[in-house]
Amino acid sequence: MALLSCEDITLGYGSTKVVEHLSFQVNEGDYLCIVGENGSGKSTLMKTCLGLLQPISGNIVFGDGLKPTEIGYLPQQTVIQRDFPASCKEIVLSGCLNQCGLRPFYSKEEKRKAVRNIKKMGISHLSKRCYSELSGGQQQRVLLARALCATKKILLLDEPVAGLDPKVTAEMYTLIQQLNKSGITIMMITHDIAAAIHNATHILHIGGQQIFWGTNVQYQQHTLAPRLCSHHQEVQS
Repeated sequence: MALLSCEDITLGYGSTKVVEHLSFQVNEGDYLCIVGENGSGKSTLMKTCLGLLQPISGNIVFGDGLKPTEIGYLPQQTVIQRDFPASCKEIVLSGCLNQCGLRPFYSKEEKRKAVRNIKKMGISHLSKRCYSELSGGQQQRVLLARALCATKKILLLDEPVAGLDPKVTAEMYTLIQQLNKSGITIMMITHDIAAAIHNATHILHIGGQQIFWGTNVQYQQHTLAPRLCSHHQEVQS
């Protein structure tokens, strides 16, 4: 079942178009990697899917009862956000804010959900630690737990391994794979084409007038990817 469908959308800011006539869909259980050069419109697409921006034209349709406020989102971090003076548990709990409505407090179930997701990310021992004291990898686990508090169905991840060392990057990819296998649909922006080919079920490549959307196997056969795919196959062999 399609959780999200983009129907001939054109994206941009004001009258400036970044991507035109883009159509694709994300089905339940998919692991979609979004790749392309800097400035090609990847983050603009993600913000539009979240309802933070409106498409210039076309439609985004949500299925299976999904609402934009029920999407888990892990954005790229800024320097200021890395120094945020709150405990890990407080940050994870904030992922439940959309569910609170007008309530000025978190329910018992929301607090239990935060604890479950903290445990799922392997950071229970960090719950009371100040977020700003953590390593980059630990911070990303906290933010992933926060995103999970906002959703039961789909996660949108914007460069979740940016700035992480190779060991922590591999651990983060493993975590994301495990979440996908548990039933969470993944949409992830990445510059790591080799990892996208290795992990994703589907790939969306945005690049100027060239757009590709299809399965991992189809992408490896496409003209946008042969050099990168050949390199990946050499590494794997």
